[in-house]
Amino acid sequence: MDTTRSMTPVLVVSPHPDDMESGAGGTVANWAAQGRKVVLLVCTNGDKGSSDLNMEPQVLAATREQEQRNSAEVLGLSEVVFLGFPDQGLEDCYELREKISRQIRIHRPETVVTVDPNRPYIRHPDHYTAGRVTLNCVFPFARDIHAFPEHIKDGLEPHKVREVYLWGSP
Repeated sequence: MDTTRSMTPVLVVSPHPDDMESGAGGTVANWAAQGRKVVLLVCTNGDKGSSDLNMEPQVLAATREQEQRNSAEVLGLSEVVFLGFPDQGLEDCYELREKISRQIRIHRPETVVTVDPNRPYIRHPDHYTAGRVTLNCVFPFARDIHAFPEHIKDGLEPHKVREVYLWGSP
């Protein structure tokens, strides 16, 4: 095993709490067990992810966040970052691009993992948006010095991700 690579950071971008586990959980747990720093970035709060009519969205979001933290601990992840966008409302916008690019610049991952936005099947719009925007942040936004000048003011230099892995999603 290449010990240099085994210590490089990984950023996993998940549309909702629980998507990473079903899409790439085994791989992510393996990398964490090898000693790689794995950071999970969750785009939405999951406040609509239930068919229980009696479940309040705020309670559901809090429950799913805690479940995500518990899962991250079991899998050995280093950190979980929640962006908090509403479930079923993720859009390709400046704010989402800035926040994902910021995390790439903060954590400086060699590897980024996200949902495949290009699979030819019916898919959740949040999955498509999270995958597509993440790929756009890897190139060009997080890489280009003039994208998000506020990052430079915050001391966040551009970063070039070396590899991207995509998982399939229904």
